[in-house]
Amino acid sequence: MAEFVRLEVDGAIGTIRLARPPMNALNKQMQEEIRACATEASERADIRAVIVYGGEKVFAAGADIKEMAAMSHADMTARARALSSSLTAVADIPKPTVAAITGYALGGGYELALCCDRRVIGDNVKVGQPEILLGIIPGAGGTQRLSRLIGPAKAKDVIYTGRFVEADEALTLGMVDQVVAPDDVYSAALAWAGKFTGGAAQALAAAKKAIDGGLDGELHTGLNLESELFAALFATEDRTSGMESFLADGPGKAKFTGR
Repeated sequence: MAEFVRLEVDGAIGTIRLARPPMNALNKQMQEEIRACATEASERADIRAVIVYGGEKVFAAGADIKEMAAMSHADMTARARALSSSLTAVADIPKPTVAAITGYALGGGYELALCCDRRVIGDNVKVGQPEILLGIIPGAGGTQRLSRLIGPAKAKDVIYTGRFVEADEALTLGMVDQVVAPDDVYSAALAWAGKFTGGAAQALAAAKKAIDGGLDGELHTGLNLESELFAALFATEDRTSGMESFLADGPGKAKFTGR
């Protein structure tokens, strides 16, 4: 059984729960446990949406710097891609995902949040990529995902300065998507995730793959990907029932099975 990260399932919503007090510092063991939970959440048909949550006090304040400081150049050369891919496992979950952020999401913690489709934070939260203050750069997706999310100029300001970004500015910049009272963070994430528990699971997965995959290449490549995914959905039961329901009763009344 994992020591620091667990997958909790309630109804059709899975919560990847970080639990390494006091700050959920992401050491190597925790990174691999995140990978394992993300893989399980991806594979389980009973999970239709996923929340990543660090608890009431803090999401994740970054990497375990004590562990990292002891690593040599050779050590990190051997580890760097595994570090990145452990968080990418969350980005690869083929279901709607949301980060429920309390306290701090800094460095690797914010990189983990960037792997989710949506970010909900408390109004007292600080986010950022302060790696530059340690003489390094973000190494688990921060330079790539943040620039795609908010644009290169804004991402460079956040990464070059290493500053902590407070909730209001984070919302304005687009680093987060919703700001709520600190006590309402998880419930707000739960409300968003709950929208998809009865949704067309294969269509949702296709939409996510089309959007994320399209961002990796040129427009014509993305359009070809979209066409392939669009056509493939015509083999699903949900497409049949969705269209039949629309013709009989109008939009928004279909009952989907996820098949």
